[in-house]
Order: sequence, then structure tokens, then C-alpha cells
Amino acid sequence: MPNTQQLQDLTTQVRRDILRMVHKVNSGHPGGSLGCAEFFVSLYQEIMERNDSFDMDGIGEDLFFLSNGHISPVFYSVLARSGYFPVDELNTFRLIDSRLQGHPTTHEGLPGVRVASGSLGQGFSVALGAAETKKLNNDNHLVYSLHGDGELQEGQNWEGIMYAAANNVDNIISTIDLNGQQIDGATDDVLPMGSVRAKFEAFGWTVVDIENGNDIDAILKGMAEAKSLTGKGKPVCVLLKTVMGNGVDFMMHTHAWHGKAPNDEQLAIGLSQNTETLGDY
Repeated sequence: MPNTQQLQDLTTQVRRDILRMVHKVNSGHPGGSLGCAEFFVSLYQEIMERNDSFDMDGIGEDLFFLSNGHISPVFYSVLARSGYFPVDELNTFRLIDSRLQGHPTTHEGLPGVRVASGSLGQGFSVALGAAETKKLNNDNHLVYSLHGDGELQEGQNWEGIMYAAANNVDNIISTIDLNGQQIDGATDDVLPMGSVRAKFEAFGWTVVDIENGNDIDAILKGMAEAKSLTGKGKPVCVLLKTVMGNGVDFMMHTHAWHGKAPNDEQLAIGLSQNTETLGDY
């Protein structure tokens, strides 16, 4: 059985990492990163089957592709604290010549990153290609991907979503971060999506809801259900309902912290709400 308290302690430490990384360079995207902390910790610590050593091919293990690459702070923190590279390297976030650029890149060879991301709407295409490659290689492991709800306003997503169902790509679990916020405001105010569930179902996907996407037990249960639905002829979508800025009270439920760094006073408040558990880098 997973130790939920250990996962929660790691999540709290990841939140501290996010706040400190973005504050140091006065740049980055804390809101979505904080909202997805439980998901990333659960994914890398419990859900995915991962090899001890990293290679770009990823044969014989599950793969993950981050489509909404602007939430790189949470991605880098969890990768480091899952053993992909030294935790101290988080101190180089967004610095010149750092491997930890604002949006993940591959040319620096950062372990854990298999695709450059940040240009929204392209993640489905990449993940689907990887999923089909696994089928061609007779590799029974899964491909996971994460996408923002505002990102679904990009048309390329729907081409990939149609393709996946039409070609029975049933070894993929794509998660949508439903926080209802994007850089310009609430998604319903910028460009309403209507029912995301109805859209995916209409396009031939199986859909799983995780109503509390900031609860580790709910995430583990929902992702286990999603995994049980793979291999049945349909791609699987998980609708993960999160709170942007979760864990820092003044950042929650608003788009204001989508791409804004906290000042010194705000950093101190955020850190006070997330007690150091595993040691700051």
C-alpha cells in the first residue's frame, strides 16, 4: 500500500521548491505548478513503472509527456526528487546555460525530459506517436500525458484526439488539468469549452473523473481505474479537477499567478504555509 503521508510530505516539499525557484529569478509559472503537485508526485512515485536509469527510448517502462510545458517548476522538482538529477540543480532554474529552462528542452540532455514543450497543443501528437511506437515494439507499457484545459482551445489537440480513437490507441492515458484558469482569466470567460467529458466521449475516448485532483488518495484511485481501462480498444482520458495555486492561500482560485513570481514577503507567506519536510535544496 502506498504511504500517503510520505507522498504528502514530498508534495509539500515540492511546493517549497516551486516557490523558491520562481522567486529567485522573478520569473516562471507557479499557479499551475502548485495545482499539479499532488498529481506529479503520485505519478512518479506510485503510478508509473520507471526504469532506474534514464534513456530517451524508454523501452520497457511507462513514458510521460508534459504538454503544458510552462508548469516546468513542478516537473523539474519532482524529477529531481525522484532521482533523475541532483536536487541542488533546481537552484539553476531559468538561468543562462542551465539545463532547467523555463520550458523543458531536450538539447541539454536533462534526464527525465523526452520532448521539448511549451508551444501549446502539440502534446497529444507526441504522446500518440510514442504510444504507437510501443505497440510496434511489442512493449506493453503505457504512455501518460498532461494537458491544460485552456490548452484544449488549440485545434491540433482535436486532430490527435480524433486520430487516437480512430486507430484504437488504447495504451495511452491523457490527463486534463481542469483548473478553470488560463493566462487571460477563467477559461469560461476566455473561450468556453462546454463539457470536456462530452467532447472526449463524442470523439471515442473512455473518460475517468477525479473530482478532487489535489487529494493524493483520489488521484491514486482514479489513475488505477484509468489504467484498468487501457487495452480495451479506446484511449483513456482523465479529467483532473485541481485548484490553481493550491497550497498557497493567496494564489488559489485565480489566474493572477499563472505566470507571476512572488516577491520576498509573498514568498515568506507561501513557505510558512508549506513546512519544510525533506530539506530545501
